[in-house]
Amino acid sequence: MPDSKEGSSPNSSPKQEKQQIDVGTENAAFEADEGLKKADNLCPKCQIEHILPGAVPILNNDRPYSIEVYDCTNQQKIEVLRINLAEDKKTSGIEMGKSILKPMSGNKVAPILDEKSILKDSSLGIKYLQEETKSEAAIEANLGDEDEEESRQQWSNPIEFLLSCVAMSVGLGNVWRFPFTAYENGGGAFLIPYLLVLCFIGRPLYFLELAMGQFASKSSVKIWDMSPFFRGVGYGQAIATSSVVSYYTCLIAMSVFYLIASCQSVLSWTVCDPEIVLNNTICVGTGQNATQLLADGGFDNTTAVIGSAEQYYDYSVLKKIDDISGGIGMPDLKLTACLAACYLVLFLTLWKGVASSGKVAYFTAIFPYLVLFTILGKGVTLPGAIDGIMFFITPQWGELLNVKVWYAAVTQSFFSLSVGFGALFTYSSYNDFKHNVYRDALIISFTDTFTSVLAGFTIFSVLGNLAQELNVPIEDVIKSGQGLAFISYPTAIAKFDYVPQLFAVLFFLMLFTLGLGSATGLISAVIAIVADNRPDWNRTYVAAFVCFSGFLIGLIYITPGGGFILTLVDFYGGGFMIFALAVLEVVAISYVYGMRRVLEDVKFMLDIELGIYWKFCWGYLIPISLSFFFVYFIIIMEPLTYGGLPFPDMALNAGWIIMAFALAQVPLWAIRELCRSPETGLVQKFKGLFRPNEQWGPKNSRTKLEWIKSVTEREMDDVLSK
Repeated sequence: MPDSKEGSSPNSSPKQEKQQIDVGTENAAFEADEGLKKADNLCPKCQIEHILPGAVPILNNDRPYSIEVYDCTNQQKIEVLRINLAEDKKTSGIEMGKSILKPMSGNKVAPILDEKSILKDSSLGIKYLQEETKSEAAIEANLGDEDEEESRQQWSNPIEFLLSCVAMSVGLGNVWRFPFTAYENGGGAFLIPYLLVLCFIGRPLYFLELAMGQFASKSSVKIWDMSPFFRGVGYGQAIATSSVVSYYTCLIAMSVFYLIASCQSVLSWTVCDPEIVLNNTICVGTGQNATQLLADGGFDNTTAVIGSAEQYYDYSVLKKIDDISGGIGMPDLKLTACLAACYLVLFLTLWKGVASSGKVAYFTAIFPYLVLFTILGKGVTLPGAIDGIMFFITPQWGELLNVKVWYAAVTQSFFSLSVGFGALFTYSSYNDFKHNVYRDALIISFTDTFTSVLAGFTIFSVLGNLAQELNVPIEDVIKSGQGLAFISYPTAIAKFDYVPQLFAVLFFLMLFTLGLGSATGLISAVIAIVADNRPDWNRTYVAAFVCFSGFLIGLIYITPGGGFILTLVDFYGGGFMIFALAVLEVVAISYVYGMRRVLEDVKFMLDIELGIYWKFCWGYLIPISLSFFFVYFIIIMEPLTYGGLPFPDMALNAGWIIMAFALAQVPLWAIRELCRSPETGLVQKFKGLFRPNEQWGPKNSRTKLEWIKSVTEREMDDVLSK
């Protein structure tokens, strides 16, 4: 464009104006209000792409100029933008009307600003001309007629959302995984990397998922309207979540089993079952002396010793077998009944969506703290409790230089907060658009950390007493995972002087509520995916089908060989798979959708300016660190075992198939989106997969119009400032 003076005189003739604009644009899509003769070629796309990133046509500042964009195929105008340039900045800008066209497709062109524009080649198709003669009611009616918003559930009040997130994030892993992980990775020194990871990885990632879910009001699959290429990440997370919840509910069922067993005058795990006979093994009941029993029975040092709690768990509850090459056996009837009861409670919690689950969260989020404080109050008064607590918090500073410790901190924070499962997208999608999710993310992440530390003090105070009673080192009574919950802790509770049954009931009821809160969040994410894709289906029937399917799958884990299957699915279908999908999620949001867009969306939604901390964490630290630890995990991966026994090759191959099936969702759904793309040409179709589609944006029609206007004005300002 030739250089010209800024603006023109108010006395300039229309002919002169016409000449200036024609020379500047040579495009019939850019015309002054007085009307200019259109060129023969009505398709403006190439001209718009050529003009806007560079120089801007000379516009007079005494009246607005309109930019008219035409449908190249149907030869008709589909959109008008009006630009006002004036010395007064308050009257300058882009006026865009409040009526909206039907979604476009094919070659229809929306305002094209630059290659990275969120509106580039999209089919949002807005018509933003200010219609001053229309009343507000008429505008609202027009919006309702032309773009009817789909109904979506919302939380009854913000407290229910907060408590539901707390109940989901604070789960069984806080009680039985964190204490053992801390002990195994430096004791008190582990708290340093754990808190740092929580601050720079856990909390930012937690807020990112909550913010994006609330902004778009979409579940973990629909959220990828922001970048359709990664739609398979949502489906992969659904498979991983289904895998985790399938065995998670079985652990809840075992809590129910122990809860019932606690309502007896003599706790079942405190005495040995004479009907269970193990080769070259002697059972020691609670309170008995193993050395004395060996001497009295004439056993030598080669005789193995098993506690009554371990015998009860392994052979009375699980009825476990040491080899699954001949099959895994049939489900235990008592555990089947407990599993059915568990899914019945889950269905009653979920059948009305957040309207029902939000009410249950008052109990599932608060009750565990009452139990933890009660048991801690009792635990610290027991002999040896202080030794156990000191064992927990005494730092081993040399471990801070061990990469394994930092990896353990990442995984503990990662899975404790439930990020990467897709459930946070779903929960926050039921929020009001302006809800202060920034504050909630801080509260929840702090609460989760506090709960983990509280559980550590509670568990080790009781284990310290158990070690003193058995006259063995504390590390000899520590077991990880299920062993800590169903062997070590019940043994310790049985040694309480007063009403151990009461503390046993409280403990297993706490495990049940912790598991219920987490399972509710995970299952609701799966239900939301189905309901969002098929809104015509009755949500109650969907919840019933998902729960019944989960019950049938869960029967596998309550067989004699179920422990092998649980370990296999937890490794391949849970931890490893979710970690891989989380890396893709962060990279897609931070680099493909774009850090700048995320920050602007949060600014538009919450009116909060996010600073360098968030840019650094989302843009650099989280993607790089998660990718590093993912590679590190692959390098240090060891052959999977269960109870020291290796898995058959067939089982390991099945695990790899589960993981491959989930990860394959990403390319498979990318191909599907490519085939469905309205763009013409393979290259344009492929590029379009990395840009937001027409469904992306706030759910509410008016809010979406305001958001598009905000984005357009900002990008036009960028163009005019060049």
